[in-house]
Amino acid sequence: MATDNSHKIRCLLVDDEPLAIDVIRAFVQRVEGLEIVGTCINAVQAFEQVQKGGIDLVFLDIQMPKLNGIEFLQTLQNPPKVIFTTAYRDYAIEAFDVDAIDYLLKPISFGRFLKAVRKAMEILQPNASTPPIVPTVQTEESLPIDRQQFIYVKCDKKMVKIYLRAIYYIESLKDYVIIHTKEKRIVTKQKISYLEQKLPDDQFLRIHRSFIIAIEKIEAFSPSAIDIMQQELPIGRSFKSEVQKVLGIN
Repeated sequence: MATDNSHKIRCLLVDDEPLAIDVIRAFVQRVEGLEIVGTCINAVQAFEQVQKGGIDLVFLDIQMPKLNGIEFLQTLQNPPKVIFTTAYRDYAIEAFDVDAIDYLLKPISFGRFLKAVRKAMEILQPNASTPPIVPTVQTEESLPIDRQQFIYVKCDKKMVKIYLRAIYYIESLKDYVIIHTKEKRIVTKQKISYLEQKLPDDQFLRIHRSFIIAIEKIEAFSPSAIDIMQQELPIGRSFKSEVQKVLGIN
């Protein structure tokens, strides 16, 4: 268990929906003091991982096949601390009966996630001053070479390099597109369908005739919209089926 400020809180992510795992993973990676030691898609995998030891905090889904998150937690003799992540309100009382630190309802915003993490740090590091929780930006140059993916687009008579990890979303305006990054907007005369073909479909998702989003930058989502950069982007009717499949929306 974390006992000092120099020790990162070791986290296990448990959810049967791959996108839900991706969202929490992206949140954890943006917070100093947290470290992911594993991900699991069901309670059986999680049980094996917990038995190995070395886990301080579990982000745990409730509704999973065969054994739900609360039942799984009850099978453990000395369970790690838990933050529940679920789309269902009905289990809140049961969750706190098993001493959960917090209960996060999907879609989970990054701000709400941070609030839960602060509670966890206060419990897991009681003798240390709580470190600032600051979203960290991993520069593209610090990534392994094979993950430094980029594209070139024409902007102001120049070919501009844009790293894929810098892209939050792409917006179409007739014959132009706006590529939104954290630092700036790049406007280029291009069809959004052309960029869609160039972008890896495991990282980007077309949600509307006017929008492509970076999956790992999703802050929250609902059946009709996706939140990125504090913007609510609509899910188009003709794209809804594929979006629901990728995001695991019922």
